[in-house]
Amino acid sequence: MCPGCSEGVLPITHHIIRGIATGGGVGYSPIAPGTCGALLGTGIALLLACGPLIVYGLGLVSLTAVGIWAAGAAETLLGSKDASVIVIDEIVGILVTYFALPMAVLPVVVGFGLFRLFDIFKPVPQLERLPGGWGIMLDDLLAGFLAHAGVRILLLFT
Repeated sequence: MCPGCSEGVLPITHHIIRGIATGGGVGYSPIAPGTCGALLGTGIALLLACGPLIVYGLGLVSLTAVGIWAAGAAETLLGSKDASVIVIDEIVGILVTYFALPMAVLPVVVGFGLFRLFDIFKPVPQLERLPGGWGIMLDDLLAGFLAHAGVRILLLFT
């Protein structure tokens, strides 16, 4: 039960926070919630890639800002630092990976693999120490940038 809630009913803002932070509930997957969040993000990237790049970019920036807020608020609601159910960071990180890349099989598969690798092994683990949503989101944003660079390098040689 969350503080300030009565009779088992959550205020609507708590539902919104949990919905955003968990990727609509994807984060509650009993198996690999981070990978499930990245898969959801891949689906979102495929949809965004159908439109103008500016729409993808604005969506990415907006979702990053909302994600920082929701991840930090969810951390407080759940009472746990970067709880595994919070997957908005994976969703946004994978969107960074695919930004302005061709959405073909090779870049998508390699980008997904590199993102998960960088997300799991945390090249700069100090980022997680930042407070609230910043600590949750920034390490995945970095993982997305590194995966994006890796795909770009691969595409130079193919």
